Amino acid sequence: MANKKKRKHWWQNIKFKYRLTIVNENTLEEVFGLYVSKLNGLSVLFSVLALLFLLTALIMVYTPLRNYLPGYMSNQLRSTIVENALQTDSLEQLVDQHRQYVANIQDLLAGNINIDSIESIEDFDSLTAMPVDQLQAATEREETFRANYEEAERYNLTAPNAIPATDGLKFYRPTRGILSSVFDADKKHYGVDIAANPNQSILATLDGTVIWSTYTTETGYVIAIQHAKGLVSIYKHCGALLKNQGTPVKAGEAIALVGNSGSHSTGPHLHFELWHKGQALDPERYIVF
Repeated sequence: MANKKKRKHWWQNIKFKYRLTIVNENTLEEVFGLYVSKLNGLSVLFSVLALLFLLTALIMVYTPLRNYLPGYMSNQLRSTIVENALQTDSLEQLVDQHRQYVANIQDLLAGNINIDSIESIEDFDSLTAMPVDQLQAATEREETFRANYEEAERYNLTAPNAIPATDGLKFYRPTRGILSSVFDADKKHYGVDIAANPNQSILATLDGTVIWSTYTTETGYVIAIQHAKGLVSIYKHCGALLKNQGTPVKAGEAIALVGNSGSHSTGPHLHFELWHKGQALDPERYIVF
């Protein structure tokens, strides 16, 4: 009974109305009067808080401010960020290529480079050096060397008899760098290692379709491409993969970035392999690194 009286007293107290009066000091005339209670004050306070919460929610939902909240970044903004990062990487490569091109021209004018080595100077991925068709065209010295090599190997019984015919195929160099390790099947090193700068673009050596794009503990980020005539190219220890499995790619298209992933990697480089119907091929027989 006592608790009931207390609750009734509390409710009457919160509903009790007070008179708020404004009086003229000189005439003591009442200018304004208002009856208020504690219940009215709490109602006004909660109404203001609810209105502020509603306004804040509307601003966050219908304005770009929502992108600053964790988990609210739109897919379009994510795509824009990735595209800007790739464009920045391309611009950095272009600046580096121009810088290398200018340095080569300066060495040539200063007489520090022999005329016979000019072809090797131009053999880097730069639009300022020469057109792509001319860059990929084989030189007379390369054609002579290839003809002599094929003639010498024609009657070599120890040579592999499953070497694919690559007539008409133009292999792109997968990335720019220094060849740090060569193909050695006896040591089970079925490819070449190219030391390169981190985040440098890795290019598809031929047209094809991505058949493998994943991460392994030993080889890190790996991507493999199926090409024509039964050829498969594999790119290991990448820093990031730019293509998914099943994606068609063009020769010379960026498919990954150079990195140092995997437990078998000792520094930023690309491990590149070339296979034909289960047989590992020496990439240096088809690509000038």
